[in-house]
Amino acid sequence: MQTEARVGVAAEGGPRALNSEPKMHRQLQRQHQQSQIGTVSHLVAGGVAGALSKTCTAPLARLTILFQLQGMHSDVATLRKASIWHEASRVIREEGFSALWKGNLVTIAHRLPYSSVNFYAYERYKQLLHMIPGLEIQRKSAGVDLLVHFVGGGLAGITAASATYPLDLVRTCLAAQTNVIYYRGIHHALKTISREEGVFGLYKGLGATLLGVGPSIAISFSVYESLRSFWQSRRPHDSTVAVSLVCGSFSGIASSTAVYCALHAVKQGVLQALH
Repeated sequence: MQTEARVGVAAEGGPRALNSEPKMHRQLQRQHQQSQIGTVSHLVAGGVAGALSKTCTAPLARLTILFQLQGMHSDVATLRKASIWHEASRVIREEGFSALWKGNLVTIAHRLPYSSVNFYAYERYKQLLHMIPGLEIQRKSAGVDLLVHFVGGGLAGITAASATYPLDLVRTCLAAQTNVIYYRGIHHALKTISREEGVFGLYKGLGATLLGVGPSIAISFSVYESLRSFWQSRRPHDSTVAVSLVCGSFSGIASSTAVYCALHAVKQGVLQALH
C-alpha cells in the first residue's frame, strides 16, 4: 500500500512538474523581454532628452565658450564691456542668427550617445551597487539610497564621458571658431586632429574632464532622486512631468554650481591646448 501511494504521488506530481516547466520558461522569457525593453527605453529616452535639452541651450553654450576665449585673449577693459546681450548681438551681426547654434549638430551627435550611455549605465550601476551584501540589506535606508545615487551617478558620468569624449572635443573646436574656419565639420575635425596629433589627440584633456564630470553627474543624480522622492512622498498626486522638470532644474543648478570652477578650468585647458 505504501508503495502504491508513493507511485500514485509520483504519477500525480509528474504531469504537474512537466506542465510547470513551460510556465517557468515563459516567465523567464517575459522577464528577459522586459529587461531588453527597459534597456532600449533607457537608451532612447536618455538620448532624445539630452539632444533636446542641448538644442534649447545651444546659444548659451556657444556664448559661454566665446566668453572664455575672450578671457584668454582680451584685456581688462574689453572684459568689463562684455555681456550676454552684447556678445549675442555681435555674433548675429557678424555671422548671422543661425551662428548661435554653430556646432549644435556635433553637440547632438555627442549628446545622443552620451545621454544614452549615461542613463543606461546609471541604472546598471544602481543594480550592481544594490547587490553588494551590506547595501542590499539596508535598501530602504535614505543614507544608503543617497550613496548609491551618488556613486552610481559618478560612475555613469565617467563611463559616458570616456566613451564619447572625441565628439566633445570636436564640439568645443567647432564652437570656438569665429571668423577663421579651420575645421569644416565633424568628420574633417576628427580626421585633422587624428592626422596632426594621432589618435590620442582626440582624448586630449580627458583626465581633467573626468575630474569635473564625475562629481557633477554624481551630484545631479543624487539631488534629483532625493528631491523627487521627497516631493512624491509629500504630494503623490502631482504631475510627474512637473516634478521631473522642477527636480531636474534644481539638480542641474546644484551640480553646475558645485563644480563650476573645475569645469571652467577644464575648458581653459582644452582651449589652451587647441591654440
